[in-house]
Amino acid sequence: MVDSHGRTVRDLRISITDRCNFRCVYCMEPDVRFAPQESLLTVDEIVRIAAVAESLGVRKVRLTGGEPTLHPALTDIIAGIAAETRVEIALITNASLLSRKSLQAWKNVGLARLTISIDSLRSDRFARVTRSAWSPAKVLEGVQMSLDEGLTPVKLNAVLIRGFNDDEAVELAALARTFGVEMRFIEYMPLDSAHAWDSTKWVSAAETRAAIERVFPLVACSDDDPSSTARTLRFADLPVGSPARVGLIAPVSTPFCGACSRLRITADGKVRPCLFSTTEWDLRSSLRRCATDDELADFLIDATWTKQPGHGITSPEFVQPERPMSAIGG
Repeated sequence: MVDSHGRTVRDLRISITDRCNFRCVYCMEPDVRFAPQESLLTVDEIVRIAAVAESLGVRKVRLTGGEPTLHPALTDIIAGIAAETRVEIALITNASLLSRKSLQAWKNVGLARLTISIDSLRSDRFARVTRSAWSPAKVLEGVQMSLDEGLTPVKLNAVLIRGFNDDEAVELAALARTFGVEMRFIEYMPLDSAHAWDSTKWVSAAETRAAIERVFPLVACSDDDPSSTARTLRFADLPVGSPARVGLIAPVSTPFCGACSRLRITADGKVRPCLFSTTEWDLRSSLRRCATDDELADFLIDATWTKQPGHGITSPEFVQPERPMSAIGG
């Protein structure tokens, strides 16, 4: 699938649920209402989308939410995609519900790796950011279990927000060294359900890097994938091949739209060519009227062609998407 700007889609992100057990301040307000269960994609529909997408050149499928581990049939979804395709299957999770049993089951049926969110290492702040009763210790337990089960490379994500957790950059970066993983810092974006994004709370990737380098000097990696969302840095005092890295995802200060290779499917079956799309394409209706695989492929090709050149967050004309990240899929 190629868009009108010459970018090829290789990475499909499928939100399998809009439900979440966190209410992160940059994403979901406590009063958010979830979509009716019958409006969400079924296991068979999710698997079929992945198979059609693979036939069009997709090589990686990321299962997102909401919180995907809340889906009662997650194992069946992973198994179905693995049986019908040869794509790499990854999962993005807050790690609160991980167990060795579940991780083993997912790996056995085809899960390749995990990305885990952790926005603070301090219990009081973690509770404040996530609006939950979970603890960072539980998340770190999930990180270690994922590594033990070989679901690697494990990547960690954090969103720094001024006045919430922006002084924890060094502590979070140190997790990369402790666990031998990539710790990624994502710039705060206007994707909250309250539409209350405040640019004064935004922390640039450059500021985050500077804070980390006051303690851990960093060196740019030369093996970055041009279409990756993150620019990766290694620790200058560690061997070149060390898995411990820092990733900077800077959609606000340094947009990477020109090399974007992603397409998103929401939990209710809408195609979003861009995270910040204000127009969605209704794939679920085609699935439920028994469209053929060729028709579904044509639908995805047409939707991809409409992919906008960039999100324009810093433009005066920027319009925040109506739906928050939890409904769009991470």
